[in-house]
Amino acid sequence: MEETIIKVEHLDKMYKLYNRQRDRMRDALGLRGRKKLYKEHYALKDVSLEVRKGETVGIIGTNGSGKSTILKIITGVLSPTAGNIEINGRISALLELGAGFNMEFTGIENVYLNGTMNGFSEEEIDSKLQDILDFADIGEFVNQQVKTYSSGMFVRLAFALAINIDPEILVVDEALSVGDVFFQNKCYHKFEEFKKQGKTILFVSHDLSSISKYCDRVILLDHGTKLAEGRPKEIIDMYKKVLVNQTTSAMSGSEQVGEDGILKGSFNRNVVEGLWKSHMMLNPSNDTYGSGLAEIEDFCLIDNAGNMTNTIIKGDTYSVKVKTRFHADISEPIIAYSLKNRMGVEITGTNTMFEKLSTGECHDGDEIVATFTQDMMLQGGDYLVSFGLVGYREGSFTVYHRLYDIFNIQVISSKDTVGYYDMDSEVQLVKNGKEI
Repeated sequence: MEETIIKVEHLDKMYKLYNRQRDRMRDALGLRGRKKLYKEHYALKDVSLEVRKGETVGIIGTNGSGKSTILKIITGVLSPTAGNIEINGRISALLELGAGFNMEFTGIENVYLNGTMNGFSEEEIDSKLQDILDFADIGEFVNQQVKTYSSGMFVRLAFALAINIDPEILVVDEALSVGDVFFQNKCYHKFEEFKKQGKTILFVSHDLSSISKYCDRVILLDHGTKLAEGRPKEIIDMYKKVLVNQTTSAMSGSEQVGEDGILKGSFNRNVVEGLWKSHMMLNPSNDTYGSGLAEIEDFCLIDNAGNMTNTIIKGDTYSVKVKTRFHADISEPIIAYSLKNRMGVEITGTNTMFEKLSTGECHDGDEIVATFTQDMMLQGGDYLVSFGLVGYREGSFTVYHRLYDIFNIQVISSKDTVGYYDMDSEVQLVKNGKEI
């Protein structure tokens, strides 16, 4: 059996939450008497996990689930309230990049300062210095005070330092998305190089595409407890249900994985109680307007398993469902939806008119439900969904109701191509007359 390099047993991290600053002071001085002056908040509760040598293990979960907290405890930044941790190997942590940098020192001086703090001798840092500088690629700025750096140069140097100290264990918290697209590409190449070298990697990210692509095993946290662990696809599917509160119960990790490493457990499929949109994560600052003669009453996105969700696997079939309600006589209303990227660029969309579907004559109280079904072939990433209910009334174009950027779709992909859309190409290679 492979050597266990990180072992966490029954880990708790509890914070004391005080309503008043004076209560904190009284508690610190032991003047609280019998009355407890704080509320207990557990960022982590009875979490156990193991990481074996050479594994890449991902940790996912919603905001506040304890992902960053457990990494900080493993790397020694925080102390646990209870539990045991065993680490067998030298760790490099990509957590809060640049923590420990002295803003008055130059880039070079900070490299030596941080290298020394990580246990390296001056000779060892000398041997790695050129690799660090080449990776950071900030030119002569390495000889300037760090306080003069742009935020991009700062994180490039910090990342280059952390990634080039040849650790046995690499701990990463959302750090692969720093810098511009070219530097991110360099970061991912280094990450892949670490995997090929058999390094152990513990990886926290909201980018489920990266989790799916790089991780051998994934651990799901929710509100400080471990729900499950197993193969990436199964755990990502479970996470999608956590996002829309569709898990039937809180379950511990060992109960969810069989000997074959496959997730075990039951889930609540096809939840339809209440409004559809109540099962979606909505944008609280969406833009909505219209004449009020008709309205978009409800909507949702449905994956190929019949679950209402904001997350779709690239290549899967999905549906967007829109329910409209009419408050006046309207002829041939047009129901539309569209997708934008995070920069607000409209990527694609369709409507009942484009699809050559007649909605006919609608009257006060009528309801129409439109379901748009298609394959998801957009690249991995986040997209914003907008809805429209429009038409021509008395010869003029009329907006009855529009909902801009009402919710997001997160597309999970293990293979992205150029641009926004994957042509799903089939590629044939012939080498020296033989197909390969």
